[in-house]
Amino acid sequence: MPAESVFPQLEALLPHVQKPIQYVGGELNSTVKPWDECDVRWALMYPDAYEVGLPNQGVMILYEVLNEREGVLAERTYSVWPDLEELMREHNVPQFTVDSHRPVKAFDVFGLSFSTELGYTNMLAALELADIPLEAKDRTLDDPIVLAGGHAAFNPEPIADFIDAAIIGDGEQAVLDMTEIIRGWKAEGRPGGREEVLFRLAKTGNVYIPAFYDVEYLPDGRIGRVVPNKSGVPWRVSKHTVMDLDEWPYPKQPLVPLAETVHERMSVEIFRGCTRGCRFCQAGMITRPVRERSITGIGDMVEKGLKATGFEEVGLLSLSSADHSEIGEVAKGLADRYEEDKIGLSLPSTRVDAFNVDLANELTRNGRRSGLTFAPEGGSERMRKVINKMVSEEDLIRTVATAYGNGWRQVKLYFMCGLPTETDEDVLQIADMATSVIAKGREVSGKNDIRATVSIGGFVPKPHTPFQWAPQLSAEDTDARLEKLRDKIRGDKKYGRSIGFRYHDGKPGIVEGLLSRGDRRIGSVIRAVYEDGGRFDGWREHFSYDRWMACAEKTLPAYGVDVDWYTTRERTYEEVLPWDHLDSGLDKDWLWEDWQDSLDETEVEDCRWTPCFDCGVCPQMDTHIQIGPTGKKLLPLTVVK
Repeated sequence: MPAESVFPQLEALLPHVQKPIQYVGGELNSTVKPWDECDVRWALMYPDAYEVGLPNQGVMILYEVLNEREGVLAERTYSVWPDLEELMREHNVPQFTVDSHRPVKAFDVFGLSFSTELGYTNMLAALELADIPLEAKDRTLDDPIVLAGGHAAFNPEPIADFIDAAIIGDGEQAVLDMTEIIRGWKAEGRPGGREEVLFRLAKTGNVYIPAFYDVEYLPDGRIGRVVPNKSGVPWRVSKHTVMDLDEWPYPKQPLVPLAETVHERMSVEIFRGCTRGCRFCQAGMITRPVRERSITGIGDMVEKGLKATGFEEVGLLSLSSADHSEIGEVAKGLADRYEEDKIGLSLPSTRVDAFNVDLANELTRNGRRSGLTFAPEGGSERMRKVINKMVSEEDLIRTVATAYGNGWRQVKLYFMCGLPTETDEDVLQIADMATSVIAKGREVSGKNDIRATVSIGGFVPKPHTPFQWAPQLSAEDTDARLEKLRDKIRGDKKYGRSIGFRYHDGKPGIVEGLLSRGDRRIGSVIRAVYEDGGRFDGWREHFSYDRWMACAEKTLPAYGVDVDWYTTRERTYEEVLPWDHLDSGLDKDWLWEDWQDSLDETEVEDCRWTPCFDCGVCPQMDTHIQIGPTGKKLLPLTVVK
């Protein structure tokens, strides 16, 4: 039976909510396939508002990969704002897809992509609106498989009660493999029910099924061991790695939003992975090895994407885009090709030591000259050695001098507060660096309208990084340290007015820390927060620290642990970490040695250009670093007559 559209019921509610356009669907390049002609059906969710979720590359790629497959359909759903949620509950309208407004419960798989842990309460809202039981153990054959992916899925233990499965790593091939297993099981008449299809997925060694693992705890609250409870289930589950990105040129037809979104541009991922070895950076660690897309592959994707969308800006995405071995040629080639069309190019924040004015000029040749963003991360030379961010203050001053001397007036500097071994003095040196930047800018430009914005985020230790054992700085100590920095910047009569200061207080970081390094016991906190009205925790206006702390105080004492136990406590080498049975390829001994190196302020080179440091990824995952240069040029396109 086809799943009926709920749009007639939904349409009556839309005049009563903010931004109704986000729920309508029908975007350029969206796909609606006939329900009856498909035997495996996916509902894909980025658990945030449409304006944040629609531009997400991960969901967009999987949406296209699945819809290209015969007999498979994929549709998208996003978190609904509280005003619509209230009306949907009142009028019994279920969580729906924006593509054809079918109920999420009717699909075979409900896949959620978590780039941050602060989306967990939104997942529970979507499950309840969809009439899917919140806990996996209560679901029946009529409910979809609830699947987690994305960076946060590298430790899915806090949401283990609520998900049926998790995929860690790259999703492109993984969702296709999973689709074929589900297709085969359905063709056989769904033998063995829900448990059988989950077992078939688990047996591959690449899909994590939390229900098939038991967690044993020691009397002091630490984990004793995580052990399979079913024969044939692997002890460790491995991440997926897609090699040769040129074979996966997605998205080919990027979605064009109907409503305003956080990124109004077409984006191309120019490489995946990073081996710079910044010790705080989970994304860099879990996406190893580096795999570059070729210059011609990038050119083809940009050309097709622009034709398919009509966007006037192209984002060249990766964790460190200026590190692409042919970034200069890529930028020049694209700027040449689209000079007449005035297509702008943009990079995410630029590494200080990878910036040069030739690159910057190519990036701004067809677009506007906006501010430049650099991320020194640590305020002092000592802190940058601790975190392995090999950038000196001289490097930064030389780089901003180049920028200011070539017409830029504004730079943004990103730092973190609360890094391991950090002191007040380390943070106060951020002010010294900012004043040096302004002074140099005034000197080389001969003008006084130079600006620098200092933006500071709180450090959160993450799984699968050398800092996974580190204590987190408390919210109170973070706030006190930032207050001292603010006072120092504002107290500078000569330069203070030229320095903008933006920071996040320490409270959201503590909640993120609780969720990022939590175990299954944290599920009780997440559920309590959700039932108390918690939603959209990544949004300042919706986030409530007091709610999270009250719910933690209510639920955690039963387990003999508290928030500090998960956040500000340092771990030892012997401790079993909640994610140890999930294999990111990184050798735990290597991570520990790198943690010790950080305490000794020892820097480690980038293994792209040096001998291997034995992190474990390449041999364990049967992968290798893929980098150019290809030596090819990206020639302007010519019309064949």
